[in-house]
Amino acid sequence: MYRVTLPRIGTAKAWRNAARAALTNNISPEAIDWAFDTATPSLFDAALLPEATGTLTVPKAFAQLADSVVWHADPERFALLYTALIRTRETPALLSDPGDAGMAKLRRLSKNVGRCIHKMHAFVRFRELPTNCPRPRFAAWFEPTHHTVQPGTPFFARRFGDMDWLIATPDVTARFEDRKLTFEEPAPRPDLPEDATEDLWTEYYRSIFNPARVKISAMRSEMPVKYWKNMPETRIIPELLSGAEARVAQMREAAPTLPPLYAQRVMERRQTPQSTEDD
Repeated sequence: MYRVTLPRIGTAKAWRNAARAALTNNISPEAIDWAFDTATPSLFDAALLPEATGTLTVPKAFAQLADSVVWHADPERFALLYTALIRTRETPALLSDPGDAGMAKLRRLSKNVGRCIHKMHAFVRFRELPTNCPRPRFAAWFEPTHHTVQPGTPFFARRFGDMDWLIATPDVTARFEDRKLTFEEPAPRPDLPEDATEDLWTEYYRSIFNPARVKISAMRSEMPVKYWKNMPETRIIPELLSGAEARVAQMREAAPTLPPLYAQRVMERRQTPQSTEDD
C-alpha cells in the first residue's frame, strides 16, 4: 500500500508528479491511499511512491480536466482521476463518452470548480489599506467552496497589476506584491477598514436593481447567501426587496398609455384598404 499526501499549495503539479510516478511503475489504483494536506493519518502501513521510471503522455483534454478537478473539495477526487487516467490510456475514446459514469462525475466536479472560480471573480471585494508606498495596497476576505484560490487569482493579477493586494481565505492566502503572485498558508480574517468603495458598490447595485424582474430563488442561486456578509451592496437587498412591489406599481402608473408613433403608423397602414389589379 502506498500513501500519497498532496500539499495544499501546488496541488495540481503535485498530483501530476505522483500520478506519473505511480503509472510508470504500474501501480494499481487500489494500492494508493490518496490524502490532502492535513488529512488524518492512515490506519495502514504505507510506503512512499517510487520515482517515475519514464515519461508519461496523456491526452490534452484529460490534462485540462485533471487540472480543474484537483481543486474540488471532494476527498475522492485524486483517486477518481488516477483511475480515469489509467482507463483513458487504455481507451482514449472514454473522454468523449457521455454515458460513462466515472467520466461524467469528473466533468461535474470540473463544472463545480469553474462555477466556484466564477463566484470568486464576481464576489471578491477589496478594501484599500493605509500605506506609504507608491503602489496602493488592498486586501479582501473570501470564503470559497472549493480550493480555487490558486487557479482563480491570476485573473486579479491581470486586472489589478498596478496595485499590491492580498486575498485571505480559510484555505490559502494569495499575495500580489511588486507584480509577483505568491501563495501562503491560510490566514484569519483581517481587520479590513471601511472605504469609499463601499458606497460605490452599494449605489451601483441600487442603480441596476430591477424590481420588475425579482426572482428570489434565481438571485440566491447566482449570488448565494454565504457570500453576502462580505459584500457591501448586499446590505440593501432587504430594503430593495421590501419596496419592490411598490416600485413596480409606480412604474406601471408612469408607463405611457398611448402606443409609440411607429406602432401607431403601422396600425393605420393596416386599416387602409389595399388596391388590387382588378380595381
